[in-house]
Amino acid sequence: MIKIKIRKQLIAAEGNMELVIDLEVKEREFITLFGKSGAGKTTILRILAGLTQPDEGFIKVDNEIWLDVEKKLNLLPQKRKIGFVFQDYVLFPNMTVKENLEFALDNKKDKGIIDKLLEIVDLKELQDRKPDTLSGGQKQRTALARALVRNPKILLLDEPLSALDAEMRLRLQDEIIKIHKQFNITTILASHDLAEILKLSNKVFFLEKGKIVKSGKPPDVFTKDNISGKFKFMGEILDIQKNDVVYILTVLIGNNIAKVIATETELEDLKIGDKVTVASKAFNPIIMRV
Repeated sequence: MIKIKIRKQLIAAEGNMELVIDLEVKEREFITLFGKSGAGKTTILRILAGLTQPDEGFIKVDNEIWLDVEKKLNLLPQKRKIGFVFQDYVLFPNMTVKENLEFALDNKKDKGIIDKLLEIVDLKELQDRKPDTLSGGQKQRTALARALVRNPKILLLDEPLSALDAEMRLRLQDEIIKIHKQFNITTILASHDLAEILKLSNKVFFLEKGKIVKSGKPPDVFTKDNISGKFKFMGEILDIQKNDVVYILTVLIGNNIAKVIATETELEDLKIGDKVTVASKAFNPIIMRV
């Protein structure tokens, strides 16, 4: 069990913001921190990893205190059993794939784990290549393997797939699910991709301006309680075009594009970039902002 209760003053795009978080994560759970850019997702991950210090609060993992600001206890990052995968990979450019993994290994004698991980993420044939010769997906798989080298209790993923194309993103999502299950690891993902969250996580914490406003299973958090229908999908509005007396919405649902007819009344509170729920009882979809 991970218990996080923290408070920190942040400077956001819209001015000062107070991050106030009180949450629990069960062992081996896959949870997601969801919210717009600047909501506090990355800061929570960095505080958990020991890379950022909160103003107040504590972190307890199982029966071990990692942080207690009041008692001035703060476990060093290298002492925390954390694997961290950043959005921009953060690989050593002068080292090969295998050397990047070896550098992260605590016990230099236990190099067998490296060969095992190279096999799992399908990098065995690329182990002698340097990062600048790898594709984005290969770099991210290297970063994922490096995060697992130390056999962490917790795997932190900070929007790790957002820079990749749709096909590679889907492939690495499958890779992450496999690793989460195979290593019996607790995984915390920061993401704003609804399709990714629905596929990967079993619980989501919805952040707005540094506060958790909703939490629960992804379908429950992102779907309005009063919507019923034969199907429900979450997506993002890419385009809005007027066509006579109705509007045509182009909605990205997962990795597919859908065209949906909407009325002027339905569009009153909608704009390009909004996350929406598309639901239908038959052939007349209902569109509501998430």
